[in-house]
Amino acid sequence: MGAKAKKALMKNLRKKAASSAQLSNEKSTADFLPLEGGSGRKLAEQKEVKKSNATVLYIGRIPHGFYEKEMQAYFSQFGTIKKLRIARNKKTGKSKHYGFIEFEDPEVAEVVADCMHNYLLFEHLLQVYLIPPEQVHPKLWKGFNYRYKPLDWVQIERKLQNKDRTLEEHKKLVEKIMKRDKKRQKRIEAAGLDYECPAVVGEIQPAAKRIRFDED
Repeated sequence: MGAKAKKALMKNLRKKAASSAQLSNEKSTADFLPLEGGSGRKLAEQKEVKKSNATVLYIGRIPHGFYEKEMQAYFSQFGTIKKLRIARNKKTGKSKHYGFIEFEDPEVAEVVADCMHNYLLFEHLLQVYLIPPEQVHPKLWKGFNYRYKPLDWVQIERKLQNKDRTLEEHKKLVEKIMKRDKKRQKRIEAAGLDYECPAVVGEIQPAAKRIRFDED
């Protein structure tokens, strides 16, 4: 073998050794190798997902009849409920169809938000969202366990009707009745009806002789 052939052979051997060393380094640093061979690939570093510490949920589009007792029984299957409140009208006590629930465990609250959002319940798609702790109003749970008693409007109207009026108040009441009666007569005439409305007596009665409604 000549000198040139020996040099070419040594050169080829060095190239093969360098390539094999490079391949071994890639294998050691690679997480996996492709099935068809080739250089290894490094998996992208996965970022740690921050766990939410929110425990309060907003629930919107609550259907009629799905109130505190029903919500307590239904959502308690996910975990322990600390507080539950449905927004209600202060005068009538009727539901405003949205409310709030606080769970003991943040993970349970997150599961409920994922599972129950857009859940079809009594032809209503529930809207469930997590509320960050910094956005929870400090007065959100004020009176949450208060059982609202609707106002007795019949009793309120009865008291207004039976109260003792002054002479001036009675005059204003009679004027209001007369004004309403004139408007009624105009509507009857405009309709072409032949009807004579009974006269309104505006006589003022003493307070002691006025007829009072039964207060029983």
